[in-house]
Amino acid sequence: MPKSFTLQFTAPEHDHNILLRDFLAQQNISRTALTGIKSGGAILVNGRAETVRYAIQPGDQIVVQYPSESGSSQMKGEAMPLSIVYEDDYLLIAEKPAGISTIPSKGHPSGTLANAIVHHYEQTGHTAAVHFVTRLDLNTSGLVLVAKHRHIHHLFSLAQQEQTITKTYLALVEGQPVPPEGRIDKPISRVDNSSIRRQIHPDGQPASTLYQTIDTFQTGTQPCSLVQLQLLTGRTHQIRVHMASLGHPLLGDALYGGSCNLINRQALHCAILQFQQPLTGEPMQFESSLPEDMRHLTST
Repeated sequence: MPKSFTLQFTAPEHDHNILLRDFLAQQNISRTALTGIKSGGAILVNGRAETVRYAIQPGDQIVVQYPSESGSSQMKGEAMPLSIVYEDDYLLIAEKPAGISTIPSKGHPSGTLANAIVHHYEQTGHTAAVHFVTRLDLNTSGLVLVAKHRHIHHLFSLAQQEQTITKTYLALVEGQPVPPEGRIDKPISRVDNSSIRRQIHPDGQPASTLYQTIDTFQTGTQPCSLVQLQLLTGRTHQIRVHMASLGHPLLGDALYGGSCNLINRQALHCAILQFQQPLTGEPMQFESSLPEDMRHLTST
């Protein structure tokens, strides 16, 4: 993507004397973005610079040029394996393995997916920061969506509010859920005196999960199930807490009562991402198969 991110619009025939700022708001360009465009960017109408108080006329050719976006000065690129499922000028889909963080933290200041993407940007000449749209826990594997410009990230944030980004997970759980499919509506809150652990609590935030048993299998004497899950809300540890509340914790999830005899991390994988391309509305879907440590258990 070029360093200057540009959007182009044609004012429709029915728009008479609408202020440019109102027209741009209809295009989901935020006021914060308009303020930033004043420093290093430009708004052109029919090739001439105009202020947001300009009254647009039908057929006007409107160009919005964002200022160049720089990467984060506090995050260093690291040459490490990076599995890119898809990439274009606007977005990137990466596959995060279990055991690495999505972003740096006090406990994991380096070696994260973000560090790998920064290095990839450096190698390909892309100058923007890494804008994560979706994230995964340290020991959850699967697909992660990244916006390659702050405006694309803004559009994806609006899509998240409208719940038009669908994430589908696969999990290995203890036992066999009864009924084999359903919807879990249980509020989730933080456990007192813990920055990590969550719990079902009547005063928690609303949380909803759809689940469907895909297969059942036996590992030794342990009956287990492969379950497909879809988040209708996005609470921390939602799938893990909800499945544990049914008496079917994820295999390897010691935090919520899962057995670690078969796998040494929670057996959870983001397998499908579905969304609309934020500028064109084109439906997009990406899939990821089970990683080896989970696939091995289903075949024993």
